[in-house]
Amino acid sequence: MNRKEIWSWCFYDFGNSAFTTLVITFIYSTYFTKAIAANEIDGTYLWSQAIAITAVVVALLSPLLGAVADQGGYRKIFLALATYICIGTTVLLFFPQKGEVLFALALVVIANVAFELGGVFYNAYLPEIVTREKIGRISGYGWGFGYLGGLLAMLLAMVGFVSPDVPWFGLNPETGAHIRGTNFVVAIWFFIFTLPAILFLKNKKKETKLIIGHLVLNSFRQIKETFHDIKIYKNTVRFLVSRLIYNDGLVTIFAFGAIYASGTFGFTFNEIMMFGIVLNIAAGLGAFLMGFIDDLIGGKLTIQISLIGLMLAVIIAVFANSKFLFWVSGIVVGLFAGPNQSASRSLMGRLTPPTKINEFYGFFAFSGKLTSFLGPMLLGIFTKYFASQRFGVAIVFIFFFVGFLLLRGVHEREPVSV
Repeated sequence: MNRKEIWSWCFYDFGNSAFTTLVITFIYSTYFTKAIAANEIDGTYLWSQAIAITAVVVALLSPLLGAVADQGGYRKIFLALATYICIGTTVLLFFPQKGEVLFALALVVIANVAFELGGVFYNAYLPEIVTREKIGRISGYGWGFGYLGGLLAMLLAMVGFVSPDVPWFGLNPETGAHIRGTNFVVAIWFFIFTLPAILFLKNKKKETKLIIGHLVLNSFRQIKETFHDIKIYKNTVRFLVSRLIYNDGLVTIFAFGAIYASGTFGFTFNEIMMFGIVLNIAAGLGAFLMGFIDDLIGGKLTIQISLIGLMLAVIIAVFANSKFLFWVSGIVVGLFAGPNQSASRSLMGRLTPPTKINEFYGFFAFSGKLTSFLGPMLLGIFTKYFASQRFGVAIVFIFFFVGFLLLRGVHEREPVSV
């Protein structure tokens, strides 16, 4: 193992988590529903559609781009391109104001698509930089670092922009500029801490100079070959189908946790920030500790344990009649969300043939996005129909439960080489 590559890889998670923590989960999503959309019910619905659109686009693009990266050795180029598109678009999120719904949502979709595609190529490095025996703990380190990065970025945003009477750089709280200014924190944080990965992670396959048409054609052939050999990879397919379902629940929780806290429990921006800080601490600890357990008991059992914990958290959140109980549900989500994501990534690494790493992590992203529009979409529909966010959040339990049942058919073993 190359320690420099492992640290660089972990710091990418440390850097990019600022985007999901501040933009998608806690600050900008809440700002959109409160200050840009007409009201919180409509804002929740519109935000859900933006997340759903992201899911569809990523599901369509990730397997193809993964295969292109395999064919041409372009993983690092694609990683850098996706990273900097996300960073640039995040900066632009400062500008949409009250009523500029389409402008804001278009930027969110572009930034989120770039973020998710970057994750395809970032995740694909994992089986190459670490041995199979330590893949669980290194994946856990990455998620743990990610939650730590999200936590520190949120603290910086809270101290400098959200909480003070006079925010940094004189941003005017009356116009919401201090909240929108947190996007600059995200962009700078993202750029600085992902730079080591861009500089030091290495392609195992050298770039191939092929005509674009030939490259795309070869990539489609590789995907066709994979589908032709589907019986050989049926164990991996079972896992991806299971993840396709339970990841819907996670996507929905991350996209709407802060919105739910604000709309149902009356959380202020400062309370949401504190909630996010505590959740990130819990998630980081969970991912770090369960990474070791993953290597001992396996990724499948680790995921199953995490899903039981997440189902419990949803039940508490839906029936909570006080902020205290909602805080409890959030901490439980944190403790088990990190291990779920980490173990899913490491299990995929164990099930992936070494000649198709980028393509299979493309399918990993595909499985995470193919139906992930369903959770946000159904949450939005149920919230709007019943005029209650509790009915929307309740749908998340079903995704975790069905994913848990489907995972029972997965057998953890060495990857198939073809």
